[in-house]
Amino acid sequence: MEFLLATGIGLVTASGVYLLLRGRSFSVVLGLSLLGYAVNIFIFAMGRLWTSAAPILGQGQTLADPLPQALVLTAIVIGFATTGFVIELALRSRHDNGSDHVDGAEPREGQR
Repeated sequence: MEFLLATGIGLVTASGVYLLLRGRSFSVVLGLSLLGYAVNIFIFAMGRLWTSAAPILGQGQTLADPLPQALVLTAIVIGFATTGFVIELALRSRHDNGSDHVDGAEPREGQR
């Protein structure tokens, strides 16, 4: 199961990096979102899932750590706000430049 989780996180990270390196604004936004999701899954997986364990205080020996869940929840909210802001920047850049290419101009035919 650990191999499957690590492979899934690696594939999502690789897809995010691939999309970040593309020349269009929309794919860059999708790549940033995928990288954010990969980091969230990684943090959540490192915190482990505890069953029948008290959070922080309890009578038993096993205590669950709620910090990874709190970090992931905070990262989801911040990632959503950042994605909205980056989409607005991409739309503004397309309006100002007439292109959604990250350099501001479409590449010439021989440079593709």
